[in-house]
Amino acid sequence: MSRVKKLRIDASWCKGCGICVAFCPRNVLKLENDRITVADEENCIKCGLCELRCPDYAIWLEESEDE
Repeated sequence: MSRVKKLRIDASWCKGCGICVAFCPRNVLKLENDRITVADEENCIKCGLCELRCPDYAIWLEESEDE
């Protein structure tokens, strides 16, 4: 079994600061109506910079088992 990471967002926690967008090296994220959205999930390298920089804990990488 391997570990799989998935990008998760709780838009209700997002205050639209844009910090995660600024730190994303692959331009995966964007602000839409003052909330974060995933613009290009296939381009995400799951580096975790968005999670580390989000002051509102609105975005994170969730790890699960892949069978």
